[in-house]
Amino acid sequence: MKKSIVALLLICFIVTVCVTPNAVASDEGQYDVVVYGGTCAAVTCAVQVKKMGKSVVIVSPDKHLGGLSSGGLGATDSGNRAVVGGLSREFYHRLWQYYQRDEAWTFQPMPRENGIPGQGGRGIDNQTETMWVFEPSVAEKTFDGFVEEYKIPLYRSERLDREKGVKKSGATIEAITTLSNKTFRGKTFIDATYEGDLMAAAGVSYRTGREANSEYGETLDGIQVGRAIYHQFEGFVDPYVEKGKPESGLLPMVHEKINGNDGEGDSLIQSYNIRMCLTNDPKNMVKIEKPENYDSLDYEILIRSIEAGQNVFITFSPMPNYKTDSNNNKAVSTDYIGGNYEYPDGTYEQREEIYEKHRLWQQGLLWTLQNDPRVPEDIRNSISKWGLAKDEFVDNGNWSPQLYVREARRMKSDFVISERHLRYLEDTDRSIGMGSYNMDSHNIQRYVATDKEGRATVRNEGDVQVNPGAPYPIDYGGIIPKKDECDNLLVPVCVSCTHIAFGSIRMEPVFMVLGQSAGTAACLSQDAGVAPQDLDYKVLREQLLKDGQVLEYEVNRPSVSSKKLPGIVMDAKAAQVKGAWATNNVTATFVDEDYLHDENVNKSSKSVSFPFKSLKPGKYECRVSYSVNPNRATNVSVTAKSSKGAIQKAVNQKKAPEIDGLFTKIGELEVGEDGELTITVDAEGSNGYVIVDAAQLVLVK
Repeated sequence: MKKSIVALLLICFIVTVCVTPNAVASDEGQYDVVVYGGTCAAVTCAVQVKKMGKSVVIVSPDKHLGGLSSGGLGATDSGNRAVVGGLSREFYHRLWQYYQRDEAWTFQPMPRENGIPGQGGRGIDNQTETMWVFEPSVAEKTFDGFVEEYKIPLYRSERLDREKGVKKSGATIEAITTLSNKTFRGKTFIDATYEGDLMAAAGVSYRTGREANSEYGETLDGIQVGRAIYHQFEGFVDPYVEKGKPESGLLPMVHEKINGNDGEGDSLIQSYNIRMCLTNDPKNMVKIEKPENYDSLDYEILIRSIEAGQNVFITFSPMPNYKTDSNNNKAVSTDYIGGNYEYPDGTYEQREEIYEKHRLWQQGLLWTLQNDPRVPEDIRNSISKWGLAKDEFVDNGNWSPQLYVREARRMKSDFVISERHLRYLEDTDRSIGMGSYNMDSHNIQRYVATDKEGRATVRNEGDVQVNPGAPYPIDYGGIIPKKDECDNLLVPVCVSCTHIAFGSIRMEPVFMVLGQSAGTAACLSQDAGVAPQDLDYKVLREQLLKDGQVLEYEVNRPSVSSKKLPGIVMDAKAAQVKGAWATNNVTATFVDEDYLHDENVNKSSKSVSFPFKSLKPGKYECRVSYSVNPNRATNVSVTAKSSKGAIQKAVNQKKAPEIDGLFTKIGELEVGEDGELTITVDAEGSNGYVIVDAAQLVLVK
């Protein structure tokens, strides 16, 4: 009996030690900074910490380093490259150095200057010695090279125990433990993941979804039906399984309706996809196979969109060696719209399922375009030239293992970056880097709408693509939590900002900039013996500039806050509008978010009035604001009226306003005891586009 018990105990011991070796807890040591994440921001953060002479470790939940930068996003969304500095620019310089070698060009000759176009500039920029288009495997080698060069300890495939893996003492994180029972102790922690798992597990406030425009005084947040004009269906697409029969049910991934009005908030997030590295070189191509359990009903919406006129389906942005960075393009494409709602707070297992559904959707999309006889022959022939690159993502069936998490959790701290900061309508006093890309949201849901003929049809909702107008600074407050929630954590990826602001910030070069700045702040706060929230910004700024970060950029600011102007200013949003005016924000300079224009049609029915009330009696200089352009009217009628009289002027909007390039003077007018004065801009009789931006009163005496 005793022998049996001993044998049983021995078997249990062997199973515990040999079968599940990670079940035994291990302490991996104490570090000055513990970086959790495998993104590009994690790498630049760790490198910066090491350069500043402190100990650091990268605990990566991923097998591969670099996130999207090595996961297929080779067509860098750089915006204005002049504001990409520090280690972020160093990354693109190292790529340039790699591709200067003939042996780097394995499938094609080294191209001449401008041989590969980039997003908004040269792909190969020999003048600045930077490379903005690159193969995924080369990017990963570059990130690995950083880690090896700086001798940074790296633990791959180590997922945080999100339930009980964060040990805190009050507001201070002492250690984190992974699911394999590895424990990492540190003075400061960095959450450099796309998901914000450490941030959330540490009890830091966050949000998902879209804010209402009213919450932070924005114009592009919340539900977006009216603005969703890009990547939209080109004609009538019946939403029902059997055309014309609502009783047959809706097509997959189509919602019955939008639950809210434009500008209202909701819990939904913009769509994800997998950036594909394709090639048309037969020597390096893997054919697209029909997915298991393929269901043609899933792609019925694709077929109907083709019938409605869609003939573009994905991008083929060229990368070196006849490869591509292939992304979403048009109404039905690689974005698996609505398939990611559970991702931000989902378990690891749920996220893996979501990844696989995205992969299968894209594989089925390509297979359908290449093989379905209902697809026109010219489209089938065109798409059939492409397949997966055989020498990329070789351990994952040539598919990137990195889901394009365009947005998940966003920290909610004491400082929330909004559209107003990007447009310079609110101050950003503690710049730690700059962004410049469009405020960009992919579509968020498909729904049943009604077309002009009264028919039920499918539409996409959520797409926004608006340029903020110029590079903008990102405030330090965006990467530090509320101090009472956590006083030794920095978050350079899941930044404290609104949905639409994150749509611009969420670019890989910016993440690398913010990662470096987070590492700098971690080291300096330790040196000063203070929490990151209490770090003297002047000290931080000095070090960031020393290390090549770009913190400001001289621009003709596209907009001016009405709060910063003298006198009494009323924006067009507060005016009384007659007729159908459009909004725009393309031509600088203007007051607040945007301006009105009459579209140069139906002029007799259009005017805008600014009713000023409760004014102090006296004489006022009356002014109006407009943005100048060659297509403007030269005879715009502007009238100012009060109980004391009226003045009128024909304004030439082709001529720049004489007051700070923003306002033009209409004249001076007395205000009586009733305290009222109204300025009206009338489009009737004008000979070009009429712009209405704001009205201003300045007391003369």
